[in-house]
Amino acid sequence: MKSILGLVKDTLKIFIIFTACTLLFYFGLRAMHAEYEEYHRYDPPEGKAVKVFNGEEQDWIDRLSIFFRLGE
Repeated sequence: MKSILGLVKDTLKIFIIFTACTLLFYFGLRAMHAEYEEYHRYDPPEGKAVKVFNGEEQDWIDRLSIFFRLGE
């Protein structure tokens, strides 16, 4: 009878530790999500930013050539 009681006690300890770790992980992920939800990645750059893309019009044949060569 003692071995069954010890087994139940150990199983209960493992279940409580597993539940506590799961809750810690869950609330940690929620906190990280709340932190980065307000982070705007696509704000206009500040400071001495340089435009690297020249948006001038190109002939469609040139664009098609670039597409086939580079796989854009």
